[in-house]
Amino acid sequence: MPRSPRSIDVPGASHKAPIPAAARVGNILCTSAVSGKDPKTGELPSDSAQQARNTFANLKSVLAAGGASMDDVVKFSVTIKDNAVRDAVNEQWNEAFPDPHDRPARHIVVADLQHGMLLQIEVIAVIA
Repeated sequence: MPRSPRSIDVPGASHKAPIPAAARVGNILCTSAVSGKDPKTGELPSDSAQQARNTFANLKSVLAAGGASMDDVVKFSVTIKDNAVRDAVNEQWNEAFPDPHDRPARHIVVADLQHGMLLQIEVIAVIA
């Protein structure tokens, strides 16, 4: 019997478009692109460090709403506006995953993000 996805939305971390923040099927959760907007104001900070902090916090909220945590993440895809954002991402990455022997796979792509976004994150989580 086929399973249908369960859309997950989180106030303050959802998209303006009709796209869920994540979808879960069984023990697999996939997020849409999670940005660094402030969940209270909906505004994007202008600096990469704050956007990175917000993005990781928003990601944790989306994962929690789907019954997952950062410990369940197996694939981490990051899109950054330019290479100058890497340090801010790496700072949050090292905080979220301090053990270099227990980290998810990760890939970073540089792309022309819009609307003031300096980074976006998408993850795949396998929930135990």
